[in-house]
Parts: sequence; C-alpha cells; structure tokens
Amino acid sequence: MWQGLKRWLAPGLGVLASACTTAPQPTQPAAGPRPALWKVADADTTIYLFGTIHMLPEGLEWQTPAFRQAMSASEALVTEAVLGDDPAVAGQAMAKVAFSPGLPPLAERVPPDKRTALAAMIKQTELPAATLDRLETWAAALSLLSVSFQQLGLKAEQGVERKLEAGYQAAGKPVSGLETLDIQMRYFDGLSEEAQRAFLVGVIESAADGRAEFDAMVKAWAAGDTDAIAETFDAETSFSPELRQVLMTRRNAAWAEWVKRRLEQTGTVLVAVGAGHLAGKDSVQKMLAGKGVRVARVQ
Repeated sequence: MWQGLKRWLAPGLGVLASACTTAPQPTQPAAGPRPALWKVADADTTIYLFGTIHMLPEGLEWQTPAFRQAMSASEALVTEAVLGDDPAVAGQAMAKVAFSPGLPPLAERVPPDKRTALAAMIKQTELPAATLDRLETWAAALSLLSVSFQQLGLKAEQGVERKLEAGYQAAGKPVSGLETLDIQMRYFDGLSEEAQRAFLVGVIESAADGRAEFDAMVKAWAAGDTDAIAETFDAETSFSPELRQVLMTRRNAAWAEWVKRRLEQTGTVLVAVGAGHLAGKDSVQKMLAGKGVRVARVQ
C-alpha cells in the first residue's frame, strides 16, 4: 500500500514529515540501485523520464553514471510540482480547501472495526481531535500519515525530487512543475466522499505493516522493477476506480500530452515523476505509445 498511498503525496510530504528524527538503514540491492530511466527523442529534442520516490531512507545512493549523464545533459528539470524549501507553502495550499463546516466526527467516517486504530493514530499525532473533525476526509487522511512517516524515520529532504531540485538550482538550471500545489490539493478535494473514506481507511491500514511495504517499495524502485511497482498498484484495495481515474489515469494522460508537445521544442529536459506513473497499463509510456511516440528504456 505504501507505493499506492505515498505516490499521491508530493505536495504535503514536507509538512507531514517535519517531525521525523531517526533514519532507517538504507535498502541497497546487491548489484547497486538502478532506478528505471527512459528517453523520448527526435532530431533536436531529448526528454528523459525518471520515476521517483518522494521520500527515501537516508544514505541510499541511487544516482548511477547513466542517470548523472542524463542529468548533466538536461537543460532543465520538470517535476510533478515544485516543492521548494518552505513546508508552510504546502500547508497553506492544503488549508485553502481542507476545512468544511458541518462535517460528522472523523470516527463516524470509517467503519466501526477501524475506529480503534483510528483513535490510536490520532493519539500518536498529538493533533487535536476537534481539528481533525473539521477537516475534510482526504485532508484528515493526509494529516494522519505523519504517524507512518515518523514511525519509518523518513525525512522529506531525502526524497528524490528535493535532491534533484537542489542540484539543478545549484547549477543555475530552471526547475518547473507539471502541476501546482493548488492543483494537486484540488485533485483530492474533488474526490467523492466515498473515495475519500476509502483513502482514509487505506491510511489506517497502512500503519500496521508500513515498514515491510515501504522496504519492498524501495527495493523494487532501486532495482528498476517496474512490474513489481505496477503490481503494488494492482493490489491496492483502497484504490477505487475513482481514485485511479483522478489521481493516476487522468494525470498520466495529461503528462503524456505534455511530453508530446514538448517534442516540438528543441533541447534536453529531465522529467521526474513518481515511479507509479511510469509503470503498468496506464503508464505515461503506454499513453505516449498510443500517440505514436516511441519511448526507449535506457536504464
């Protein structure tokens, strides 16, 4: 469930993980990490597609010679959304759409057999229950994820996007986003209440076995095992058809169209998005193939 849940959380990770203080031991594949990398190119344009994980264990070395070459050749970086260094920015974007009057208590928005676990998570967060009750269901779920992040000892600054943004900015290269933080928050805010509650239940369930699932996710990503990443999504029971359509399929289609249009310009860019978007039957690459655009895997 970790790949499924965390995949959608780029805008809020800095806020939710700010209390993390310890770091787990990195998971290193025997042959060394080789995260998947693809290339789309024509006569005067090259676009690299790189799948990321928004948070990683401290000390995991994932930049290979092939990746560093692609990064060096790229004149710009494009991510899902530019995170920046101030976690308050993400919090402000979330606050704009997270509160609604007249909501039932959060405990009433989950099945009875999940309420004890929900209460335990709330207690661990030290967030006032009254505040969570005022949050829309999706926003409460994001807030509660801080428990899982703390338990895993994850830090936002260890995420792939943060490392890439810092590197490109230091080199004086532009960094831009396919979406804004406001747009990403509104994806969640536009979900039906049924889908939001499924998401909340998934967050509650993830707390029980987060370590094993996170380790498996990192192992698959580091090995470039896109089949294993895709299987994570296929096995994600909390992904209702609506969640998949809004948070994955629709966005992948928009990004594939962006890549196709970008080929009309010259130059080389690196596009870094969550690994789940570059795996499975609805991946960006599959959608590009449907548009007649050839994608070649280079790592």
